[in-house]
Amino acid sequence: MSRSDHLQAVVSPPEGWAPASWRGYQAMQQPTYGNAEELDGVLNELHALPPLVTSREVMNLRHQLAEAQEGKRFLLQGGDCAEIFDDCTPEVISNRLKVLLQMSLVLVHGLRLPVVRVGRFAGQYAKPRSADTETKDGVTLPSYRGDLVNGPAFTAEARIPDPRRMIKGHARSAMTMNFIRALIDDGFADLHHPEYWNLNWVGHSPLAAEYQKMVSGIGDAVRFMETLSGEPIHNLRSVEFYTSHEALLLPYEEGVTRQVPRQSGWFNLGTHFPWIGMRTAAVDGAHVEYFRGIRNPIAVKIGPSVTPDQLLRLIDALNPHEEAGRMCLIHRMSATSIADKLPPLLEAVKREGRRVLWICDPMHGNTEATSNGYKTRRFENIRSELEQAFELHAAAGTRLGGVHLELTGEDVTECTGGARELTDKDLERAYRTTVDPRLNYEQALEIAMLIVRKQAQINAPAEF
Repeated sequence: MSRSDHLQAVVSPPEGWAPASWRGYQAMQQPTYGNAEELDGVLNELHALPPLVTSREVMNLRHQLAEAQEGKRFLLQGGDCAEIFDDCTPEVISNRLKVLLQMSLVLVHGLRLPVVRVGRFAGQYAKPRSADTETKDGVTLPSYRGDLVNGPAFTAEARIPDPRRMIKGHARSAMTMNFIRALIDDGFADLHHPEYWNLNWVGHSPLAAEYQKMVSGIGDAVRFMETLSGEPIHNLRSVEFYTSHEALLLPYEEGVTRQVPRQSGWFNLGTHFPWIGMRTAAVDGAHVEYFRGIRNPIAVKIGPSVTPDQLLRLIDALNPHEEAGRMCLIHRMSATSIADKLPPLLEAVKREGRRVLWICDPMHGNTEATSNGYKTRRFENIRSELEQAFELHAAAGTRLGGVHLELTGEDVTECTGGARELTDKDLERAYRTTVDPRLNYEQALEIAMLIVRKQAQINAPAEF
């Protein structure tokens, strides 16, 4: 059976599964809506709205992830920790796209592999929280759970969960995706003109010279090939681009789950690539129940508390037929614990012959608070976890096939360190995130270059 046949072969929904069957399980990290009738009306409205992606796009991504599982591609997944409705602007969206395009250019050039580009946006409007409430100056209110649920302002009115926000989130996601598609169709991603991707504020970056040298080399290679062929290489004008988000708010995900003509099974058509967060990955929980029935490629965040047995049970529940391109595992351990916690998981999955794509998230395990009250991540810890991930996979005989990053194209100072050696004092200059700290452009580009250097080191023949 060919890989494409295997992608199409297992299509029947699991026995007893329906888009709403998650309601019979314990659902973590869900808001409490005050008006059930209003919530039902919003869900009916969601069901009637046009989908945001197509089943063909979803299956194309599954095929590319199947190739990544075989080492024929590398996954780059990145974007905001939590999108906000007010950032649905041309500048913010195009800057995010520029960062991912530049990073992918570095990876393609250095790894000599096609890159699967997946944005962590166009739907990343909900966030899990460590507590249901927060208290300030003696006042306790519901926690902010992302713009899809409630507002960030610390007022009783803003923090009331509002189901109408799901309709607004769907609309913002549609606007974002339509703008990205229009940019790409108009040649924004044309490899003949990578200078279109430059961000003005980083013109004097310490990394600029290295990046420009790389761009010039690629440009020379493109012109050389076109001179030989005597005609333009047209497939360099565009790229395939996919979206992803944590499928946290289950009523919303149910509302965008559809059956489509000429395809069997059910698809989440609100995104190409949904994932389950670490806080909601219980094998007997509502999120796993929902995910086991959709045909999208899926991912699960894996933290340091997960045991090999728990991980294998999750894989059994979510990918019982070992479908190619279906199952991705995003490990996020921390720089200090990855060396102890990751190897037993790699060994268990390898021993049982499970087909997965391993992805490293070096961000979430390395969050800390500074003395001046900011939540940040230190670049040296992010770098350390990523470098260790490559080394541990190589030692285990497994393959690290992708990276998952929180980043932005804006001139923010939220993570310390990196090319400009940002310090704790720099955080207050441009700290804009509503939830988690993100890499800025320079730091993200530095990570891409680090991946290339580390992979080259892993691949280098041993000296005797």
